[in-house]
Amino acid sequence: MNIRLLIFLLFSVTGFAQENKFPTAKTDSIINAIQLPKIPSYQVSVEKLGAKGDSVSNSKPFFDKAMALCKKNNGGTIVVPKGIYLLNGPIHFVSNVNLKIEKGAKIKFSDKPEDYLPMVLTSWEGTMLYNYSPLIYAYDCKNIAITGEGTIDGEGGKTWKTFKAKEGKGKELSREMNHTNVSLIDRKFGTGYFLRPQMIQFFKCSNILIENVRIENSPFWCVHLLKSESITIRGISYKSLNYNNDGIDPEYAKNVLIENVTFNNGDDNVAIKAGRDHEGRANSATPSENIIIRNCNFKGLHGVVIGSEMSAGVKNVFVENCKTVGYLKRGIYLKTNADRGGFIKNVFVRNIQLDEVEDCLYITANYHGEGKGYQSEISNVFFSDISCNKASASGIVIQGFADKKIKNISLNNIEIKSAKNAISSTNADNVILNEVFIGEKATVPSAAK
Repeated sequence: MNIRLLIFLLFSVTGFAQENKFPTAKTDSIINAIQLPKIPSYQVSVEKLGAKGDSVSNSKPFFDKAMALCKKNNGGTIVVPKGIYLLNGPIHFVSNVNLKIEKGAKIKFSDKPEDYLPMVLTSWEGTMLYNYSPLIYAYDCKNIAITGEGTIDGEGGKTWKTFKAKEGKGKELSREMNHTNVSLIDRKFGTGYFLRPQMIQFFKCSNILIENVRIENSPFWCVHLLKSESITIRGISYKSLNYNNDGIDPEYAKNVLIENVTFNNGDDNVAIKAGRDHEGRANSATPSENIIIRNCNFKGLHGVVIGSEMSAGVKNVFVENCKTVGYLKRGIYLKTNADRGGFIKNVFVRNIQLDEVEDCLYITANYHGEGKGYQSEISNVFFSDISCNKASASGIVIQGFADKKIKNISLNNIEIKSAKNAISSTNADNVILNEVFIGEKATVPSAAK
């Protein structure tokens, strides 16, 4: 080997190894860049406007009136006192508003699809389109919050649940429109296409806070942070077990702090996304980046996922001090395929405690074995201080392509007490293992008899 090449390779590997330390200075700078919303002092109670927390009367007109009064006063706090408030339709935010759901209060949305018309500009599984309004929706707003110790119930387990079996036509049409660059104004879905709305969607918003509330029974994704930035989500809890009930989906999102969240979801707990296929790649100037997930309790399908819709790219993701409180299929899951393109890079995961999973750590560039022509770049992924009691399938999986290898994966201080399969690594360069134990730890070799 050429001596210069050898020196370069040694320098590169050494430099990569030195990067393994969790970059607290970077996470501190992200947190310092995140601004909490500034809410004016004006307050209005929906009860005083005429809303009845009797679970039967339609309170939507009074919530709409409260939002209009806040707009007139350049913002304020909408107070939802104790009671169950039925809303036959969505809440649409304006800027500078805090929706405060007090302890003992519940907002319960109707499950009649016609209540969520007219359609609004939204996104569905990574493709921009017009569809039913999310149940709580904000577009192009600043300084918005949902706080309090009350509950938001999306009533997703009845009518909306039946949409899952019927969504195929609409889903495939949306993807075809994505791939053929159909004009956005012509991407109209809603009635007859069975694409369920998200429960909460903040679209092109900034300075967002969601704090302490409980989220239950969403029709689709629970909290969708679309093309938004400067976001804090903390102290919230879930019981949302319907189809595709992802907990939090940052998509084209920047500067996000997710902390002290107790998940219990029918799908991914956190799924970081960045658009799908052709449309996503066209938005490569706005990847999802600078996302911190810490001190959370995972329960559901997967803990933290990146992908599979990540075509604009995902970078600078930091996960630390999290644990499971029940079964997960996979702990940390990075997934993309040859339809996506884009990149996943600079992912740091440390101090994670998993109980029983199917797979502990899983990185694949060949999700569902789909696609061609747009292989993704996956590089610079650092796992450290991770424990798992049992992996019923695999401890660690890394799957690249022969002509597009996954690069620079560091595994440091990993202990998986039991796994059917220990490690499966294909088409990966520069995978560094240090203090990795799968199964029983080996001791000194026994003497010959």
